[in-house]
Amino acid sequence: MKSETKNNRIRMTPVSILHYFRLVYRSVLFLVLLILYIVSKTRGGDEFTNILEDRPVIITVICAVFIVEMILRFFPSALESPGSQKQFARNYRKTGNIEIEVHDNNATLIVLLVWIGFNAIFGALYLKGIFDDGAMMLIASAYSVCDMICILFFCPFETWFLKNKCCSSCRIYNWDYAMMFTPLFFVAKPYTWGLLALSVALLLRWEVTFYRHPERFSERTNGYLGCENCTEKLCTHKKQLKSLWRHIAEFTAQRKRMLEK
Repeated sequence: MKSETKNNRIRMTPVSILHYFRLVYRSVLFLVLLILYIVSKTRGGDEFTNILEDRPVIITVICAVFIVEMILRFFPSALESPGSQKQFARNYRKTGNIEIEVHDNNATLIVLLVWIGFNAIFGALYLKGIFDDGAMMLIASAYSVCDMICILFFCPFETWFLKNKCCSSCRIYNWDYAMMFTPLFFVAKPYTWGLLALSVALLLRWEVTFYRHPERFSERTNGYLGCENCTEKLCTHKKQLKSLWRHIAEFTAQRKRMLEK
C-alpha cells in the first residue's frame, strides 16, 4: 500500500522541469512582444517590426531560442519528451508484436484541416488590413505559450480529436513548431520565414519517418511508448489538475445547495 502511494506522488522529472522552464520564458517573450506592440500602437506611425528591428537583441534572442529548440529536435536527446523521441531508431524497443496500430492516425487530417481553417481566418483579417505584422507575430508567440499549456495541463487535440493516452503516443507531436509559426507565413521578414521554414522541415522529417517506420509510432510494436519507460510523468500532473477542478465543482455545488436552503 505504501509503495502504491509513493508511486502515485507527483514526480518532477528533468523533462517536466524543462517544460515548465519553457512555459516561463515563452510567457516572458510574449509579454515583451505585447508591450512593444502596445507601444507601437500608441506612437501611431511606428511599425511594430521597425520597433523590433531597432532592438536587434530581442529578435536575436527569440530566434536563437526557437532555432536551438528546433535543431535539437532533429537529434536524440534525453531531455526531450518521449513524444518527440519515438521517431529515432535507438528508441525503438521491439515488443514482439508485429501488428502496427496508430489509433489516432486518421484524425490527423481533421486536425490539419481545422488548423488551416482556423489560421485562414487570421490570414483573411491580415489581408483585409485589420491585422498587421505585429498582430500575426503576437499570435505566433501566444501559440508558443499555448503549446506548453497543452503539454503540461490540457491539450484540446488530444482530448477532442486524437484520443491518444498522452503526449508520448501523440501522432502529431512534432507538428508543434509548424503550427506555432503558421501566422508568420504572412510576415515577410527573413527571420520570420526562417523560423517557419525550419519548423516545416522538422514536420517533414517527422512525417517521412512515420511513413518509413510506422512501427516506432505504435504502442503495440514499440515498448518505448509504455508508461514504465516514460521520462516525463506528466500524466500525474494532469490527473491532479482534473482532481482539483472536480473538487472545486463539488465544493461550488455544495455551497449553492446550502445557500438555496
